Amino acid sequence: MQLLTRSELVAGRRAPVGRGDIVHRAYWIAAGLLVVALILDVPLGYSAGTTAATFLFVLGGLPHGAYDIAMLKRTVVLDRQHVAVVVAGYLAVALSMALLWISAPLVALILFLSVAALHFGEDWPMLEEPLLRFAAGAAVIAAATIGHRADVAALFVEMSDERGAVIAQIITAAAPVILLVTVVGITIAWRDGGRQWAAAMTSCLLLLLLLPPVFGFALFFVFLHSPRHVAETRAALGDMTLARWLATGAALSALTIVGWWAVQAASSWRIGDAMTAQAFQMLASVAVPHLLLSRWLENRLERSLATHPSRSTSETRIL
Repeated sequence: MQLLTRSELVAGRRAPVGRGDIVHRAYWIAAGLLVVALILDVPLGYSAGTTAATFLFVLGGLPHGAYDIAMLKRTVVLDRQHVAVVVAGYLAVALSMALLWISAPLVALILFLSVAALHFGEDWPMLEEPLLRFAAGAAVIAAATIGHRADVAALFVEMSDERGAVIAQIITAAAPVILLVTVVGITIAWRDGGRQWAAAMTSCLLLLLLLPPVFGFALFFVFLHSPRHVAETRAALGDMTLARWLATGAALSALTIVGWWAVQAASSWRIGDAMTAQAFQMLASVAVPHLLLSRWLENRLERSLATHPSRSTSETRIL
């Protein structure tokens, strides 16, 4: 979620395009290395490369959602009992999503793709219409699918069942419209001052068309999407020492992985056999409560500001 000021919340609109135009220099380094790999025809799609990219997007992507509970305590005033209720609800949603992969994997896959598009669409505040933001968020999935339909279909089948290939076909059919909407978003971002983001997303979508899907997703998720949210989290939790902040992210990310393994061990059959498929399933299981909690926090703060308009701006900065 974007960092919102009190005036923006009261007005019911998002931050202007120029704010939060965060593209870390590491993105350009990573993108440049991948371009060189493509030029030199480095075989990225083999098992070792896929494994490395999977570890990268898990270890590099999990921390950006690891501060949800810390943000909860900083952004709303709740007593210990209510915090416990919210945390329990958060964990229940994550567990329910994990169990959905066992009981109805196709439904879980569709829900995961929808939540991913919603969440990635939050990187596009320059698009006022929610449906357009959703399409721009889905562009990451669409570009990878249209560029490597067979690979994406195989991944979807591993994550669900043979019907996952049909989902890949549907995304491929919708991809031209999705990417056209994203071109509009990139144009608006460039026009309104978000030129770093516009240039980075253009190059990233092109690389998603060319790279093996796991590499393309790792490039976007770790080097474009996550740094925006990590930077905003760090600003909101600025009173934490750097060491404590890093330790919190590492510990909660490790707990997520351990929790996933615990669900695997407790179930009578494995959720998925392929490591990459399992990595996406694990991310999906925490992405749903992450999105729900951040939306709940935003709505709660909007109601609070409507009741107490004199509250300071610092009290309304959320992920």
